Amino acid sequence: MKNISIWQDTVNDSDKYEALNENIDVDILIIGGGITGCSTFYQFRDDNRKIALVEKNRIGSGASSRSSAKITFLQEDIYTRLKYIFGRDKSYLYYRSQKEALKIVSDIVKNENIDCDFKKSKSYLYTLDSLNVKKIDKERNIVSSFREKTTPIKKLPNGMRVEAGFYVNDTYIFHPLKFIKEIVKKSISLNHRVYENTKIIKTEKEDNYFKCYTEKNIIKAKKIVLALHYPYFLLPYLMPLKCYLEKSFLVCSSVNSSYDFNAINIEKPLKSMRYYNNYLLTVSSSTNLAFASNSRMMLDDLEDSTGITNYDYVWSNYDLMTLDHLPLIGFIDDNLILSTGYNTWGNSNGILASTIIKDLINNKYNIYKELFDPRRAFNKQKLINYPLNIFSNIYSFIDSKVNKNKTFYNGNPRFTRINGSAVAIYKDDKGNEHIVYNKCPHLKCSLVFNEVEKTWDCPCHGSRFDLDGKCIMGPSNYDIGYK
Repeated sequence: MKNISIWQDTVNDSDKYEALNENIDVDILIIGGGITGCSTFYQFRDDNRKIALVEKNRIGSGASSRSSAKITFLQEDIYTRLKYIFGRDKSYLYYRSQKEALKIVSDIVKNENIDCDFKKSKSYLYTLDSLNVKKIDKERNIVSSFREKTTPIKKLPNGMRVEAGFYVNDTYIFHPLKFIKEIVKKSISLNHRVYENTKIIKTEKEDNYFKCYTEKNIIKAKKIVLALHYPYFLLPYLMPLKCYLEKSFLVCSSVNSSYDFNAINIEKPLKSMRYYNNYLLTVSSSTNLAFASNSRMMLDDLEDSTGITNYDYVWSNYDLMTLDHLPLIGFIDDNLILSTGYNTWGNSNGILASTIIKDLINNKYNIYKELFDPRRAFNKQKLINYPLNIFSNIYSFIDSKVNKNKTFYNGNPRFTRINGSAVAIYKDDKGNEHIVYNKCPHLKCSLVFNEVEKTWDCPCHGSRFDLDGKCIMGPSNYDIGYK
C-alpha cells in the first residue's frame, strides 16, 4: 500500500524548474502551482508582459494532486442549495459557469493535443436512503429546468443498486498532474518563467506594486494572483468567518472491471467514486477539519461505510469550503486577486477561474465576476451552517491550545521537551527517531500525528509536515524539523 495519490505515482516527474535565485520585476506574479495557478499561467501564454509562476514545493504537489480528478457540473445537490440562498437565476449562472469550465478544458486538451487520460464520462447523483429520494427528485428537477437532459436510474453501471438517482452526459475524467505539467510546459517563454521550491514569505504593498519576499530574494510585481489552497496572508479578510476546511480520505483499489462513469451520493457520509484504468477510486469520510484529528478513525469509517478494506493507495485531501457554496474568485485589493474556496470541485472551478482572472487583469467584462466576488456579502439568515462554522473555527484553535500533545496511538509519537522546547518524537519501523517542534509556525497550534500517512498535521488550518518536519502543505511556510 502506498501513502501517495495514484496521480503522483503515475506521472512523469522529470520536468523540474529551478528555484528563484535573484531579484526580479514582473508584471504578473502567480503564487501557487496547482490547477488554478497553472491554468492561469497558460491563459497568459501569448501575453507580452513579464509573468512568473512560483510554487513553494513542486508544480502540482498540493491539493490538485490529491483530488478524485472529475470535471463535472453535477455536484451533489448544489443547485438546490444555491436556489434556496440566491434564487434560480444565480443557481443557473453557477450551472452555466461549470458547463463553460468543461468546454474550456476540452478545448485545451484538443487544441494542445495533451495526453492526460482525458475521457468523456457520465456523472451520477444517487442515494441509498429512501428518506433522501425527494432531495434527488428536487435536484433533478432543477437541473432539468436548465434544459439539461437527466435520466433516472435504479442502479449504477457497475451494478450497485440505489434507492434513487439520475445521470447527466458529457462530463469528464482525467489525470490532473499530466494535464497541469503539460500546460505549464506549453506556456514557458523568455518572459514567462516558472520557479519551484520558492516560498513567498510575506508581501508588502507599495505605491504601484507589491514587494514579495522569498527566503533569499525579492519579487516586485504589479499584480498578484493568489492561487492558493489556503491563502496565508489574508488575516484582514476574515477568511475563517467565510470558510472552513474539510478533510477527506481517498483510496484506490484494484478491480477486474473498469467503467467510464463517475458518481457521488447526496447524503452523509459522502461517497464519491470513479475508475482509473483498473482501479476504483473512492472518496469518503469528509469531515470538518476541526473534528478530523484522528486519521486512523477516519480511515476506519471509510472502510465501514464503503466495505473497502483492501487498497493499493490511500491518501487524504483538504478542501476549502465556503459557507454559501460559491468559490471566492476576484479582487480583494487593488491589483491583488484571490482564487480559492472551490468546495471540493477544484478541477472545474480552478480551470474556470483562470479565464475569470485573465478578464479581471485585462479589465474585461466577465459575467461571473459578481457571482464569485470574494468581497460579496453573506446572507447569514440563509446559511444554516454559519453558527457551526464559527464554533468549529474557535473549537479547533482552543482545543489545540488546551489539549496539547494529542495522540491516539499508544505512545508513538511521544512528546517531551528538549532544551526548553516542546518537541514530538516518532520512532519508525526501523527504530529511527524523527524529532520535530510540536507547534505549527502559522498560528502556533499544537500538531497531531497522522498515523495513516505518517505526517504531522495542524488541526487548525491544515498545514502538513513530513516525518522530519519539512512543510509539504500550507498555510505554514516554515519547516518544523528539530535543530
